[in-house]
Amino acid sequence: MAGSPFLVLVAWSALLLLIHIGLQGLTVTQEFGPEWNAGPRDGDKKPTGKLAGRADRALRNFLETYAAFVGLALGLAIAGSDGGLGLTGAWVWFVCRIVYIPLYLAGIPYIRSLVWLGSLAGLAMMFATLAF
Repeated sequence: MAGSPFLVLVAWSALLLLIHIGLQGLTVTQEFGPEWNAGPRDGDKKPTGKLAGRADRALRNFLETYAAFVGLALGLAIAGSDGGLGLTGAWVWFVCRIVYIPLYLAGIPYIRSLVWLGSLAGLAMMFATLAF
């Protein structure tokens, strides 16, 4: 097991990324068919179905904060932080990103936005620990 709890969360976040990619790929393949998925995907064809579109947007939303999470987590691990506000923030980000997936796929407004804000609060906690 990794020495820092931040490294463990980075590993789990990579799994979460793969789940996002898998959901996006599965839903778009259901819409366009396996021939499209196996082909070169030439053109600019975008999914028109609700679920495939939501899965695609949820993945893109995840990617908007993912680099910041990884950078902050690695920074905290290098700094030797192993708990406190930074680790709490990392967990807040991670849990919010998990909860965000079904909320987005189900099309639930407002609560989804609050969960997204919670993930940003987690990043802010990590930043505060690292920067101050």
